[in-house]
Order: sequence, then structure tokens, then C-alpha cells
Amino acid sequence: MTRAGAAALTALLVALLVALGAGAEPAVVAERVESEAETFRVVRVADGLDHPWSIAFLPDGNALVSERPGSLLRLDTRTGARRTLSGAPRVAAVGNGGLLDVALHPEFAENRLVYLSYVAGRSGRYATSIARGRLTDSGLEAVEVLFTMNRPSGSRLHFGSRLAFGADGMLYASLGARGERHRAQDPADHAGTIIRLRDDGTAPPDNPFAGGEGAAEVYSFGHRNPQGLAVHPVTGRLWSHEHGPRGGDEINVIEAGVNYGWPVITYGTFYSGAPIGTGTAAPGMAQPVLHWTPSIAPSGMTFYDGDRFPGWQGDLFAGALAGRHLRRVRLDGERAVAQEVLLQDRVGRVRDVRQGPDGMLWLLEDARLGGDGARGAADGGSIFRLEPTS
Repeated sequence: MTRAGAAALTALLVALLVALGAGAEPAVVAERVESEAETFRVVRVADGLDHPWSIAFLPDGNALVSERPGSLLRLDTRTGARRTLSGAPRVAAVGNGGLLDVALHPEFAENRLVYLSYVAGRSGRYATSIARGRLTDSGLEAVEVLFTMNRPSGSRLHFGSRLAFGADGMLYASLGARGERHRAQDPADHAGTIIRLRDDGTAPPDNPFAGGEGAAEVYSFGHRNPQGLAVHPVTGRLWSHEHGPRGGDEINVIEAGVNYGWPVITYGTFYSGAPIGTGTAAPGMAQPVLHWTPSIAPSGMTFYDGDRFPGWQGDLFAGALAGRHLRRVRLDGERAVAQEVLLQDRVGRVRDVRQGPDGMLWLLEDARLGGDGARGAADGGSIFRLEPTS
């Protein structure tokens, strides 16, 4: 066999193993990384995933992982092995869309309910939707669609979408403005909003626009493309971050009925460099806790409150797609007082970051099956775990 033939056979075998769920064995990819407050190692738990988008940890310590093309996986967090579950809704994997976030009901141990955000398509028009189903050994059963955004459009941009159960037991979801920026200033339009639902998908009557001039599900508006949503573990307040255009990525504390400004105010510009809106501030529009220019393209967000990294207690972590790093933000109450860039260009485009039940930080690298050009052809998206070294 020629050298080229042997290489082709090896690539085929590796691709077959990935398809069967074997992937790469967990391996240390960085033995010692020093941050300002902690020292840690980086372990690649799984490899060969196709645009992994979100991870949710099960009570047994294993996890569910969504892949944007439409697969829902069950991951063995010890070995990296995974298998595809049945029952995931059919998605429109177009542009920024597909199968997006996955979240567990607060009483999952009793009711086994799993929530998914995804893009549904019909006749060339697309909408962010939310479904839930009951997890069994083989997959999801009794799957039902709880919500679909009004006014679907042909745009393939900016669907959002993260899910988080609040301290009030309500389900919050972030919805992008679909690249149609004017829509974010209309609270009757779900585009460019954060919505608040009961766990069955209905709108609670104390939502700010229930019975008024906006959509009953809308909680806040004036958002561009929010891909981070997390509840502060101490205050119970909801935080979000969103993609700006050219600059102007934002972190915000979310409050009922508040207008967060897009596209009237922003710290970003058009990609041509031309200004957007009226400036960076306007009456009745909220200012961000923090904004990033140039953009880091934030995705995924968590607050660290575990005991494995005491130096990170209370810090906010966000993945960076364009920045290809993990961003640590030190907080004093609701003020950002310091930042640190971790793992620059060492783990690729960080799509999601979560604290696991083991007290570790877990990262998803967004890359398609077949590699992202930075690693071998049989690689793909990876799942990493950050572990303390002492």
C-alpha cells in the first residue's frame, strides 16, 4: 500500500470511530496553565464532535450535549464516549441556526424534563423555537413544542439562543434580532428579546408586557444576538451577554421591561466603520455592565461558585469565538473590575462554558467534523475540562 493510501485508510478508520461515538480518549493537552488566581491543567475529554453548542450535566455526573446540525448526545464524562439520543426535534441547520441550547428542568431528578432551543424552518422562513421532552435511556419521549417566535423570516442570522431557569422557577430564553436590527425595538416582536415563560411554555401574567402593547412572553428587548444567559448564584439576578456588530459586545444584568438599546445605542459600528444609531447612550435605555471593543464574539456564560478553584469564586466566565479564548471577568457586586484572557488560541472557538457538578470548568470548542483548519482532518469540535493542579 502506498503512503497516501495508508494515510487515507487511517483517516477513514478514525472518522468511523468518531461516527460510532468513540472519539479521542481523554488526554491532557496542557499540563500546567497559570492564571492570575489559579493554576490548572486542560484535559480534552472528547473530540470529533460536529459544532457542539451546549452542555447540560445530569444528576449522575454525565451530560447532554447538543450539536448544531441537529444531534443530541449523551456523554460519558469519564471516558468521553457518547451516543446519539432519539427524539430531538427536527431542526433547520441554516446559517447560525440549528440545535442550540439544552437545559434541565429544576426538578429534573423527579420529572426527567429536558428543554431544547432550536431553529425551525418552513417554506424558507425560520424561527427560534423551544421544545421539551422526557429523557429515557434511549432518548426523548413525549416531545412537545412550547414556543415558536412570532414573525419568522428568511434571515439565517442571529437566532440566539440560550435557556436558563431563574430563581423564580421561570424559563428565560434569549432570542436574536435575526440581522434585522429594527425589530429589536418592537416589544411586540420576539426578535431581539429575552422572554420569560412558565415551565409549560405559557406566559406568566406578571410579565411586563402581558396584556399591554408588547408580546406577552417578552421580558426585555433591544438585544442584538444574546448567546450567554446565566443566573447569579448569590443574588438570583439574570445576566446575559450578546454579540455586538463591529465592537460593542455587551454584558448586561436583565430587568423586566427594560430596553437594552440595540440598534439605537451601541458601542459598536457597522462593519464599514460607519456609526450605528444615535451614539452610546440615550434616555430610557440601559447601559451594559461591560462592553468589548474589538469584539470577542462571546458565547456561553457561567458564574463560578465551586470549591475546586477558590481564587475564581464569584467570577464570570464567557467563551470567546472570534477571540479564541476563555474570558474571566472579576466582579464587585454588579461592576466588572478586572478581566483576564485564558487559553488564547489553545482551545479554539469557545462556544460554551459551564461549571460541572465536579466543580470543574467545562468548555465546548465549536468546530465541524472534519476539522477547523487548525488541527488534523479527522478532528472536530472538542470538550475540555479545566482541573486544578494542586
